[in-house]
Amino acid sequence: MNLGFDVPLWRTFALYRAVALVHAVVLVVQHHEHLTRPWTAGGVLAVMALWTLVSARLYARPHLRGRRVLTADLLVAFGCLFATALAAGPHYLTQAAPLSAYWFAGAVLATGAVAGVRAAVLVAFLYGLGDLALREFMGAAVTGATLRGVVLLLLAGTAVGYMAGVAHRAETRFARAVELEARMREREQIARSVHDSVLQVLALVHRRGEEAGGEAAELGRMAGEQEALLRALVSGTVAPAQDVPGTADLCELLRGQGSALVSVSGPADPVELPEHIARELAAAVRAALDNVAVHCPEGTRSWVLLEHEETGVTVSVRDEGPGIAEGRLEEARREGRLGFTQSLLGRVHDLGGTVEVVSGPGEGTEVEIRLPRPRSAGVRA
Repeated sequence: MNLGFDVPLWRTFALYRAVALVHAVVLVVQHHEHLTRPWTAGGVLAVMALWTLVSARLYARPHLRGRRVLTADLLVAFGCLFATALAAGPHYLTQAAPLSAYWFAGAVLATGAVAGVRAAVLVAFLYGLGDLALREFMGAAVTGATLRGVVLLLLAGTAVGYMAGVAHRAETRFARAVELEARMREREQIARSVHDSVLQVLALVHRRGEEAGGEAAELGRMAGEQEALLRALVSGTVAPAQDVPGTADLCELLRGQGSALVSVSGPADPVELPEHIARELAAAVRAALDNVAVHCPEGTRSWVLLEHEETGVTVSVRDEGPGIAEGRLEEARREGRLGFTQSLLGRVHDLGGTVEVVSGPGEGTEVEIRLPRPRSAGVRA
């Protein structure tokens, strides 16, 4: 059970209040001859004892540590402070502090933990004003102890408010670290699942394709390449894409995806980009064409158009298929089919580009990929 980083703080507050209550009882007993209404003083001490127990239980529950409980805490603390005028005479304040003086600090500490440093400082100042008003009402002299008490409350409230803020930030960071660890474990589980299923299927297709020969051999070769890439990805040995040096001609990469059903058009001159950017764009286009092959009727034609400008490049992939129904992409994402989202959108967004999909039932689909001019290398025609 996660009790939270601030639990020891609240337990310390409860212990302090109990000790301060005992100290208040000792002062009342020691200076009882200056009490005008001893039973009233006893009643105030009883209220302080009861609230010490109640507040300890309330503050022990994180969901109850709010403004309401804090307001009740302050009302009880100030009430017990001013009740000194009903129980004691003026001479009492020259021998001892008000009935709830030291016990009152518990409310200041709670304020610092719940509402922060500024609120704690405000309550400490209000206590000082309340003590002065009490002494003025009772006709008691103001002593140096009064000022020292306010200063100590200010220091304690400031320190506790700061420590509570640090504890809260530490707990937040710890929760994020736990969440990140959980995600890493989930990723490891997925990797094991991929290793036990997808990789085995690819290895089988690779082996059977080589045995069959012909077109099946080409399919086996492609399966073998994908198996090697996937194994490297699962094992974490894939080098970051940005570490790949050199440049590549995006036109040439896209023309390599042309076929009897796919027409590729682009400028006659090379469009050179950093190699990892060019290959990621080509892979995104390949994902769009694969989407056509999977979801459109057999024989559906596609067109790929590459344009370049000073500001960047634009690649459009258009097909004459049945189109994408409204909400279908979001539905596929919810169902866990993330090919379009990860292979196309994810790649382009990682490069800093944008993707616009224009489609409708019976109107075909056009995917427009825009990539700003890379800072490290310009688009060269």
